[in-house]
Amino acid sequence: MSSQTITADTAGTWKLGDLPVHRVGFGAMRLTGSAAFHHGTPSDRDRSIAVLRKAIDLGVNHIDTAAFYFSSLRSANELINSALAPYPQDLVIVTKVGPYRTYGGEWGTSARPEALRGHVEENLRQLGRDHLDVVNLRRMPKYDSIAEHFGALAELREAGLIRHLGISNVEPRHLAEAQAIAPVVCVQNRYALDRPAPDADELLRVCGEQGIAFVPFYAVAGETAEQGATTAHDEDVRAVARAHGASPAQIRIAWTLHQGPHVLAIPGTGNPGHLTENVAAGAIRLTDEELSRLDRLHHKAG
Repeated sequence: MSSQTITADTAGTWKLGDLPVHRVGFGAMRLTGSAAFHHGTPSDRDRSIAVLRKAIDLGVNHIDTAAFYFSSLRSANELINSALAPYPQDLVIVTKVGPYRTYGGEWGTSARPEALRGHVEENLRQLGRDHLDVVNLRRMPKYDSIAEHFGALAELREAGLIRHLGISNVEPRHLAEAQAIAPVVCVQNRYALDRPAPDADELLRVCGEQGIAFVPFYAVAGETAEQGATTAHDEDVRAVARAHGASPAQIRIAWTLHQGPHVLAIPGTGNPGHLTENVAAGAIRLTDEELSRLDRLHHKAG
């Protein structure tokens, strides 16, 4: 398939609360280096800025980021601010809070609820915003319940620092727990074609019934996670890719989008060519037979 003229609107749209976004967005984690966080080597700043500007040119209006997305030399939020401010009116920037990294890059103690205001304010400062469009509470394994943390974010929403709230890295019970406190516009969980994920399957279903966006992360990376996109593709994936003249990574994105109209993709990259391919994956229409073949692979993995 030719990727050159395909833009993000081809995948369709969904709403995060009252904010419409194209279903193919952009994850900022890989902007800062050859691998996420302290892994790999820092990225070329000009190239990362060019990738962000190209994403906007391709119609991407949903960027996922976090203050803890940084390498030894690069900060995802700083790159976004430098590349895109003043921001396009339709651009929705989604960030997440909860985890914490020291300036040296080490993971610190999981945030207490009272610390979340500082996390929000740091994102505001780095992005140069007076409010955040959407903030996801990233659940930390140390805490079984998210009620106290989510309640702290709900207070910041009432104060006008946050427009909408989401949750990440959760089980189905946490969605109900959060909804008893404030509206949830998105659930962001690890979810991939070849990864066992019964809780994520259930969350995907519940979100679809309730009109909540389901936003998988590591959908392309698979088991390699923050190290980057996987190269371990099943032969079924490769066969479908050949049929469409596409890459296996594009088929993984396409399968993700086919899981429901409420499913959003946020593939990340620091490579302009990969960005174009990721956006173009939103135009791939899998046949019923292809979708069944890939669905069997997903359920077999589980």
